[in-house]
Amino acid sequence: MTNPGMDADIYDAFMEQLHRYVRERLIPAEDQLEELGRVPDDILAEMREMGLFGVTMPEQYGGAGMNISQYVGFIREIAYASPAYRSIVSINIGMVCKSLLGFGTAAQKEHWLPKLAMGSIAAFGLTEPDSGSDSAAMKTRAVRDGNGYVLNGTKRYITNAPFADMILVMARTNAEALPKNAHVSAFLVPRDAPGVSIGKPDGKMGQAGSQIADVILEDVHVDGDALLGGEEGIGFRAAMQSLDNGRLSVAAASVGYAKRMLDAGLKYAMERKAFGEPIANFQLIQAMLADSKAEIYAADCMLNDACARADRGEKILVEAAATKMFASEMCGRVADRVVQIHGGAGYLKEYLAERFYRDCRIYRIYEGTTQIQQLVIAKNMIRDYES
Repeated sequence: MTNPGMDADIYDAFMEQLHRYVRERLIPAEDQLEELGRVPDDILAEMREMGLFGVTMPEQYGGAGMNISQYVGFIREIAYASPAYRSIVSINIGMVCKSLLGFGTAAQKEHWLPKLAMGSIAAFGLTEPDSGSDSAAMKTRAVRDGNGYVLNGTKRYITNAPFADMILVMARTNAEALPKNAHVSAFLVPRDAPGVSIGKPDGKMGQAGSQIADVILEDVHVDGDALLGGEEGIGFRAAMQSLDNGRLSVAAASVGYAKRMLDAGLKYAMERKAFGEPIANFQLIQAMLADSKAEIYAADCMLNDACARADRGEKILVEAAATKMFASEMCGRVADRVVQIHGGAGYLKEYLAERFYRDCRIYRIYEGTTQIQQLVIAKNMIRDYES
């Protein structure tokens, strides 16, 4: 069924406002963000006031009700600025919102979605020290205790963990690895629940201001109503379904940031002179600019197609994987070319090209590495051929 999403005129007006906000407020605050290591409090308050934490929540829960295409357009726009701005809102409006809407009970939706729409910050707890894409290796356990559960385990590389108010935790409710990952359940765990602690934020190559850290669960007791959907065994299914959104979000972020990088590269090429003329006049510089423009356009088209399919209610597992794979790899190539266009200056912290190069490297890793996307695509091709 087609999802009409937010009223088109209201959406267009919102995006115009966001376009200005990104350039007039978020980009000028990037140096402050880098220095603080987090989004400044005044900007965070403004983002909450603008409703940026609830753009995909249905209107009945206080959100804007954007469909997938509109959500991805929003991500593309906000991702033109530092990746930290996208990171702080993306878990709310992407994976956690999708999991709650697709699998949550009515009570869970009523309790959590309005809080998230207003700016309570969510984290998504899937990855562990010895387990990422391999759910059979998951060690975090949830053991029945009366009408609730006791959780023990450690989650690693969890985006927004230091700021989170709620963590959607994947844990095994069966010691054995069951077919279709039915040993994995999902739990809505308040950050302030006794036994929950957050490790020291990890030092990273790039994306200053977006923090990741371990989430340690030590005898954390949650009531039965914390079990997503009130049903054991649906956690991995919720995670995988929400990862389609997550992959589209990373693809959109890759496109948005690639556009920023290319704009910076073009500006430098127009202003930097060699042999008495702008280096933008040199054909080999033009080739790098043109290749980058064409690849960004291709990724944009893939995003638009995948989103349109999702809004029509189609399954987009392969399309989301392909789009994320291409867009994130494209972003890395654009970053490399922009450094090259800058020449020696591109290696200096004084210029944005150096930061761009470090910031975008993670896009090829999270929400499933490029290699995982290749496996998803190929396995589905083989399955379709055999059917």
